Amino acid sequence: MSKTFQKGIIFDMDNTLLQSRINFAEMKRAIFQLWVDNGIVSPALEWEEHTASQLIEIGRKAEQMTRELEQAMWDAVTVIEKEGMHGAVLEQHAVEVLEELKNRYQLYILTNNAYAAAEEALNETGIASYFDEIVAREQMTILKPSPSGIHYIRSRKPDWPVSAWTMIGDSWIDGKAACDGQVAFIAYQGNEQEMERNGVVPRAYIRDLKELLTVLEMCEQE
Repeated sequence: MSKTFQKGIIFDMDNTLLQSRINFAEMKRAIFQLWVDNGIVSPALEWEEHTASQLIEIGRKAEQMTRELEQAMWDAVTVIEKEGMHGAVLEQHAVEVLEELKNRYQLYILTNNAYAAAEEALNETGIASYFDEIVAREQMTILKPSPSGIHYIRSRKPDWPVSAWTMIGDSWIDGKAACDGQVAFIAYQGNEQEMERNGVVPRAYIRDLKELLTVLEMCEQE
C-alpha cells in the first residue's frame, strides 16, 4: 500500500545505516593513479586531501576524458564498493528507528555507491523494504557533495515544500549536498571540525540513531 505522508527523510547509507567496510583510501588511490596514468592530473596532486567523489569529478571534467576511461574508473570503483559492502552490518538501533519512522515519513536512500551495490547491501541487511526509493549515483548528474541527488529526490514530490525534507548523514559531503539542496541536515557521528571547515551547519549532531527520533520531534514542534 502506498504511503501518503507529506514528509520525507533522506538517509546516507555508508556509516549512517550500515557499517561500511569500503576502503575509501584504496578507492581514492586507484582513481588518482588512473588519472595520473592518463595525463589528467599531475603526480604531485595531493589526492589524500580530496574525497573520492571530488577526484571522480576532476577526471570527468577533464578534456582528456573519454567514455572508455570513465568506464574504467567506474569499474575500479565498483569492485572496491562491492568488496566493502559484502557482509555489511547495521548501525546500532537502525531497525527500530526505521520501524518507527516508516509510520510518519517517506524514507529514501541517497548514496554515491552504484545502485546494484546499494540494493544488495540493503537487502542483505534486511532493511531495503523500509525505503520508498534507493537513489544511487546512476540517478545523479554529479556525486555528493553536489546537491544533484537531493534535487532528484525532491523532484519526485514536486508539490512538497522544502521544509518537508530532512537528510541524515555522517560526512560533510552529505551535509553539503543537503545544505546546497536547501534541505535540513542532521549529522550522525559527524566530525564537527570537518563540517565547519566545509561550511556545513547541521541542525543537530547525534551520536546514536535513537536520538534522531527526539530531534525530529523537536524540529516538528518549532
